[in-house]
Order: sequence, then structure tokens, then C-alpha cells
Amino acid sequence: MGGHQGGEVASMTASDIIGKAFSHFEQELLADPALGLGRTLPPSGGLLLKSVRLANRAVYNRASADPALSGMGSTIVAVALEADIMSVAHVGDSRAYRLGAHGLEPLTRDHSWVAEIQASQNLTEEEATSVVGRNVITRALGVRETVQADYRVIKIKPGDQFILCSDGLCGFADDDEIFDVAHHCREDLAKLVDSLIQLANDRGGSDNVTVIAMEVLEAKESPLPEVSVFTLGEEDQAALEAEDRWLDRIGQSDAAVDEPDRARPRRGVSKLVLLLIFLVFLIAAVLILWYLPDQ
Repeated sequence: MGGHQGGEVASMTASDIIGKAFSHFEQELLADPALGLGRTLPPSGGLLLKSVRLANRAVYNRASADPALSGMGSTIVAVALEADIMSVAHVGDSRAYRLGAHGLEPLTRDHSWVAEIQASQNLTEEEATSVVGRNVITRALGVRETVQADYRVIKIKPGDQFILCSDGLCGFADDDEIFDVAHHCREDLAKLVDSLIQLANDRGGSDNVTVIAMEVLEAKESPLPEVSVFTLGEEDQAALEAEDRWLDRIGQSDAAVDEPDRARPRRGVSKLVLLLIFLVFLIAAVLILWYLPDQ
């Protein structure tokens, strides 16, 4: 969260936890009943929501343990693909869009003060720009012990393109401006990303900006349905305790991978010593056999 201490620590912690959940613990996390979501969801979507909860818990625990990081938090938008569906989860005011032929299709709604005012008072985008406190967000990862995340499932097809971004972009350019830049670069996603970052910088670049662009190449047809947007409620105490156990386990797996290098040469030296001892005995045996016929 811009303007809050430890924001970069919070965002890195969150992305690290979610990455490890998908790459190392997918099946086990899905099977753990203590992390139940109370709904039947596509496996990738269930894992995505559990990962977001774990990320929130990790950021909260770290902030609680270090006074220098107190109050830190991060927004998040994340997607997971499975067959011909895409799960979308978000907390805060980072956004996901589908890049259409004639405009952007928002896939998320900001958890912010101004978004709530717009929804309740039917304000236009232009009117919303004058709202006091428009940069205040109402949800974020890590600021509370529990988290509420919005989730939906959409159908996808080959050729679909999507943009995920932080408010470092969408807070400084409106949807029409973002579309105008993206549309002219849609054949080159790397150029599309660079151009959108340049757009944010041209508007002052006063906030960190993250932009991800993706295109669907294959989408195997499936009976999995779309799921309308809903808000996953906060965890109960049993789920929080299960999350802590999982974070301990993830931390232990990191420690095993990051075992100090100084331990490795000792294992290598012991093998070398054993090899030398074996060679000494082998040479001794050969010499004995060589001299025996002469006796």
C-alpha cells in the first residue's frame, strides 16, 4: 500500500506465499478440510482463495512480529486458469480487465471509499474524481487477522487477452485511456506492458505501477460454469490456526531448500575420504597378490 511502511515487504510476502502454494503444495492444500471455504469451487479457484487467505495471514503475522512493519499491507489481484475458465480473486483496488475489441471489460470492483460512494450515490467517473479520500481503500491484505476476498469465474476462449494492474496505472488513467494504449499494442504483449507503464509515468509516475498482460492460447472445453462475483467471508479461529500451521510448514520447506552451503562441502569431503581409503585398500590388495607367488 503506497504511503505505508513495509508496503514492498507486504507485496513480496504475499506473492511469494501464493507462488509456493501453487508450485509445491497444491494437492495438499486442496485436500485440507481445515481450510474449507464453505463452497464448491473449481480446484484452481479453491486453491487461489486459500492462497490469498494464507498470504493475508503471512503479512499480518510478519507485521505483528516486527514493530518496524506495523500496519503494512498490500492489495492483490490474481487469476488461475483451468480448462476454459479463469478464476479471479482480488482484495483492494488492483484490477483485472478483459481487453475487448472496443473497450475494457472490468472484471473486478475496487474495494475503496470512492467506489462505495459511486455505487451508493450513482456518481459518474468524472464526479468521483472530486470525492475527498478517493485513495482510501477499504480492504487490503495483512492489515487485519482475517480477510474478505472477492471471487468470480469467467469463461475464456483462445485469443482472449487480459490486463492485471495496480492503481499505479488505473489510479492515473481512466479505462478509455488504458484501452486506447493497449489496443494499439495488442499484437505485442511486452510492448503493451511497457506502453501502459509509460502512460502511468507520463501522468506523473507518483506511485508504484505493476502491469501484467496475458493471452489465452488454448482453452479445453469443459462443463465448468461461470460463477458470479461473491465475497468470501472471513476465516474462523480453526481456519486461522490451520493457516498458521501451513505457514510454518512452508517456512520449514524454505529452510530445507536454503540449507547453508557450508554443509555441502563436508558431505563432499567425506565421500572423497572414503574413496581414498578404498583406493588404498585396493592398492594394498593388488600388491599382496603380486608378491604372493614369489613366496
